[in-house]
Amino acid sequence: MLIEVHHASVNFGEVRYLGFQRAGAVLGYDAAGYVVRAAADGTGPTVGERVVAFGAGAWAQRAAFGTDSVATVPAELDLAAAAALPLVGITALRTLRAAGPVAGRRVLVTGASGGVGRLAVQLARLGGGHVIASVGSAQRGAGLRELGAGEVVVGLDAVGEPVDVVLECLGGAHLVAAWNLLRPGGTLQSIGWASNEPAVFPPNSIFALGPAKTLQSFGDATNPGPDLTTLVGLATRGAVCVPVGWQGSWTRIHEAIDALLGRQILGKAVIDIPQVNGGTVVG
Repeated sequence: MLIEVHHASVNFGEVRYLGFQRAGAVLGYDAAGYVVRAAADGTGPTVGERVVAFGAGAWAQRAAFGTDSVATVPAELDLAAAAALPLVGITALRTLRAAGPVAGRRVLVTGASGGVGRLAVQLARLGGGHVIASVGSAQRGAGLRELGAGEVVVGLDAVGEPVDVVLECLGGAHLVAAWNLLRPGGTLQSIGWASNEPAVFPPNSIFALGPAKTLQSFGDATNPGPDLTTLVGLATRGAVCVPVGWQGSWTRIHEAIDALLGRQILGKAVIDIPQVNGGTVVG
């Protein structure tokens, strides 16, 4: 289907590797707007519906997405907020799902001030977990207790007891330290590598008595539509707060990029995209 994009989000990973993109490439993965051409096979939302989508080429006035990559957005949910959900929401949701039930378990989220982290904190709390949110500075921990974190710590030295689940967004030395905090039988979900450091495990540091500890990678973004629908439903009901920390015209995208790379945004950046020829009249 073809979507008239009104808002798109800017993710840290997208801007970190801008120098590796080919000239003229249409970037971005998260978009929200209106359907202007429905899918030819008759599936998916119809013309005029408000939708959020996940797929390549989102930083555009119009973009095409498969019907398995979109979800309808109720009128009660702001489209700009919906645009911030796909990549970070799918990542947080799927890594928590892979970790298994978290009710009554200690869940450590590193890099908790970012887009993935802020949603992961909320989803883990909804699942009944005791959430420890690790951030780089006290200022970046603002608002995390209100989102459901039972503890907010700067770095990992202040985590006093072993944890059952780790959602690890930083890589490098943080990944090694988080592994050492994992109790036997626990699982570490390696989500991202925001640091520029390698992860160096000392000899024998992987060995642990008791039930096996596991480290899992994440990169599955296939068939995102059902999970997008789940996330939109949670946001519409107010069960999760969408972490938009910056919003502005796409002519100011350089400001968003600089702020993301400088760790000046709590959560996500969203760009507002001007409509084609004044926009399509849709209900």
